[in-house]
Amino acid sequence: MASARPVWWVALLIVVIGGAAGVAARAVLVLPLPADAHPLAVPGVTLGINVVGSFALGLLSGALGEHRPGLRLLVGTGFLGGFTTYSAFAVHALQVFTDAPIVGLALIVVTLFAGVVAAGVGLALGQRRARDAA
Repeated sequence: MASARPVWWVALLIVVIGGAAGVAARAVLVLPLPADAHPLAVPGVTLGINVVGSFALGLLSGALGEHRPGLRLLVGTGFLGGFTTYSAFAVHALQVFTDAPIVGLALIVVTLFAGVVAAGVGLALGQRRARDAA
């Protein structure tokens, strides 16, 4: 049986705590890059973050389904929502596309395709894990 949803303000607090941790985790990966790093360094790291986050969200969603709403809020909406970043992807894609249209288009296609595939693989593995545990 699925747990009851947390009260809205408790849910908000759970998401804020998870989101802060997710943003901090992303910053740990992006901020150490030197200012004179290759122009594709930050977009490449952002791509990796978004693909890993998509896989992790798929895995979490598949494993938990509708169960453990507090954990789904903390890790899924909060941590992974803060860790992944669509807005940075959009800005990086436009910047790269402006300087090198073919590379920018490749960044967009690879990010979207890899993210969807990673989420699908994570979801399938999570669902399999949930079935095996039942």
